[in-house]
Amino acid sequence: MDNRLKLEDLGYDAFFESNRGTDGFPVARIIAEYKEAYRVKTTDSEYLAKITGKQMFNALSRKDYPAVGDWVTMTDLGEGRAVIQRILPRRTIMKRKYSSRNEIHIIATNIDVAFVVESADRDYNLNRFERYFAIAKDGDIQPAVILNKIDLITQKEMESKMSQVKNRFGDIDFFLTSTLTNEGVDALKVYMAKGKTYCFLGSSGVGKSSLINKLIGKDIIKTNEINIRAGRGRHTTTSREMYFLENGGVVIDNPGMREVGMTDVGDGINNLFDEITALARECKYVDCTHIHEPGCAVLSAVKSGRLDEDKYNNYLNLKKEAEYYEMNEFDKKQKDRRFGKFVKKAKGQLKRYGHKDWFRA
Repeated sequence: MDNRLKLEDLGYDAFFESNRGTDGFPVARIIAEYKEAYRVKTTDSEYLAKITGKQMFNALSRKDYPAVGDWVTMTDLGEGRAVIQRILPRRTIMKRKYSSRNEIHIIATNIDVAFVVESADRDYNLNRFERYFAIAKDGDIQPAVILNKIDLITQKEMESKMSQVKNRFGDIDFFLTSTLTNEGVDALKVYMAKGKTYCFLGSSGVGKSSLINKLIGKDIIKTNEINIRAGRGRHTTTSREMYFLENGGVVIDNPGMREVGMTDVGDGINNLFDEITALARECKYVDCTHIHEPGCAVLSAVKSGRLDEDKYNNYLNLKKEAEYYEMNEFDKKQKDRRFGKFVKKAKGQLKRYGHKDWFRA
């Protein structure tokens, strides 16, 4: 029996093969990201890798740099070191906005399922689930729910939360788990298929790292002591990292996120709130904002109780945030365009008058 690792075991498939190119370099997957360096994995080994100076020079934004989950071509330098030559096209991508800046932050790439983890006792929030779902769907990633630490609530409370999730999100894949009692861990293992990549998302302290340790069967990811007063542990994950399960599933652990800022996720929001999107087609006005217009089918559904009011309010908030991001991006591009014209004009004048500081660019 051949037990050697194959590229397919790392998540490689026909999509990536078709985009591999003919440069002859071997392929590897980014499994961890550090400051100015990456850890990449092939079927034979792992390497500490860096990108080329040309890649840095040509990068226009953070999106042009490798991210955990990426497939890349590389050159082996020996002694466990490598140079990343090229990033293969991404099939899926999950991104968010930095809280203090209007910049995109890549969470991970080439993910099949995003598990949004919340703690049953104090972190539970339906609107936060929807926020994660929006960025997942915008990146063509299937979202799923994990309600963790169910040992900290009563059976009645658990049933109530189950009902709320089902009523709000329909038939979304939903898991109840506890790392203390191991409830739900086996169900997660069965769900996670060989060669598929799963990303664990959520706030700090909801138990993502502890869950992954259970799935791996070893305490690979360090977690802090349980805070008795708060009833939860605080993990020490500070960077994204990929792990491989015995059943062949691929898992990415992420640092806890205090907030998930919306980027250009208009399609993701429309897909997530498909009920509202369908109702909007019946509105009297094509450009209806669904806030105050007469003949608005969405408002009518809210008033009649057919559409959940909390869901409607969260839809408006996420749309507003996404539109604000897109507006800022447009303004920034306009500013860059004006500056580019100014530089071009200035260079032309310097050249015309033979200024000593003129240089070729």
